[in-house]
Amino acid sequence: QVQLVESGGGLVQAGGSLRLSCAASVRTFSDYTMAWFRQAPGKEREFVGRISWSGDRTYYADSVKGRFTISRDNAKNTVYLQMNNLKPEDTAVYYCKAEYRGCLIAGYTYWGQGTQVTVSS
Repeated sequence: QVQLVESGGGLVQAGGSLRLSCAASVRTFSDYTMAWFRQAPGKEREFVGRISWSGDRTYYADSVKGRFTISRDNAKNTVYLQMNNLKPEDTAVYYCKAEYRGCLIAGYTYWGQGTQVTVSS
């Protein structure tokens, strides 16, 4: 029912910036909270940020707070992750996640395929 496609990943030097996009094929995009997660090889997938249905509230992991900004355009069914002052430890595959009405149960969440972000020191 829901398809998510991430884009915008790549290679960047430490201190640089990248902007990730996630395009959603869904009937009512505003029914979903949207989130970004990331996963490095051999490590657990970790929360990066989340944005509310209307886009008026955002939440961030302490590791990225002040550097990353999540936003959404409900008219375009798209969520963004602006990443500034990137660090080598930010290197990971970044995943977009849709959560139906904020529900975290597996049957009500949907994941994209991910996009690679590599930060060189």
